Amino acid sequence: MKKVLTMALAAVAFAACTSKQTGPNNEVAQQLIDRLFALREKGIMFGHQDDPMYGLTWEYEDNRSDVKDVCGDYPAVMGFELGGIEMGDEKSLDSVPFTRITKEVINHHKRGGIITLSWHPRNPLTGDTAWDVSDTTVVKSILPGGSQHEKFQTWMQRMSDFLATLKTEDGQPIPIIYRPWHENTGSWFWWGERLCTAEEYKALWNMLQDKLIADGFNNLVWAYSPGMAADLTEEKYLERYPGNERIDLVGIDGYQWGDKEAFQLQLAQNLEMLTKFAEKNGKIAALTECGLKNLTDSTWWTSTLKPVVDEYPISYFLVWRNDKNEWFGPSPEKPDAPYFREYYDAENSLFLKDIQ
Repeated sequence: MKKVLTMALAAVAFAACTSKQTGPNNEVAQQLIDRLFALREKGIMFGHQDDPMYGLTWEYEDNRSDVKDVCGDYPAVMGFELGGIEMGDEKSLDSVPFTRITKEVINHHKRGGIITLSWHPRNPLTGDTAWDVSDTTVVKSILPGGSQHEKFQTWMQRMSDFLATLKTEDGQPIPIIYRPWHENTGSWFWWGERLCTAEEYKALWNMLQDKLIADGFNNLVWAYSPGMAADLTEEKYLERYPGNERIDLVGIDGYQWGDKEAFQLQLAQNLEMLTKFAEKNGKIAALTECGLKNLTDSTWWTSTLKPVVDEYPISYFLVWRNDKNEWFGPSPEKPDAPYFREYYDAENSLFLKDIQ
């Protein structure tokens, strides 16, 4: 293991930084919150979406991972997507069997890793995907009194039923970073900024959270993560923020779609705001999604991303999935692999072996 953290430093991190999650029966979630604060003192965790499911040249091979094939270690954080669970589908919107997601969540927890879950439910008003923004009344329609409220109650119950499968062999709930309704300050999802009012968005958040709390889930660390934006201010970030009593982790999703310098400048500005807000409010901060599609700059890990994130006390960053048609993580088949290994060898980069 390439990093060493003394018990004294961990104790200081717990005592000085940890905030207490509110609400009933949150012991499991609080343990994960404490762990995130302690690990933040050690470095920044690397995360990857759907990491053990498939890569650029393989799919559904046990104990396989493109990240592991490149550097010999799993990501510290693994992300999985639950879109489709609301329909009773057997597979997610990324065509991953939900039984396999359950298996890999349990596997990564047993290894000592950390799990985060996202949810892109279908448009309940039109039946199309989460990206269908043809109607601006979707959120209103699923709130109490709306035409789709009863349907969405069923959808939330199916989510609850799935989360109940995420348990250890002895029946204990697995701690999860749960990140619904993300990138809400954009307008490409039906819960986006131009599709609902701030009050409707908060009511949507509260309705799902209250349902899962009522169902007894004491293992969820609730993450709020709007999209990266130009000149993001705290005031703008808080427009749709459900409140400190409802949020445990604050994040942003930020991808590089243009040139390197513009991305670095905007990411730095956003992380500066985010980490200051997190410190003031006793929250964990993270770059909850990021990446450069198809790694068109093979040096991206060390020349673009690392110099920025190293400047801010974030818990982790998570790059999106490696699909054969588009990928955001490393792969041994691609020219970014040696630069990723250089990133892996850095003292403050945390992978599975560093957090076990």
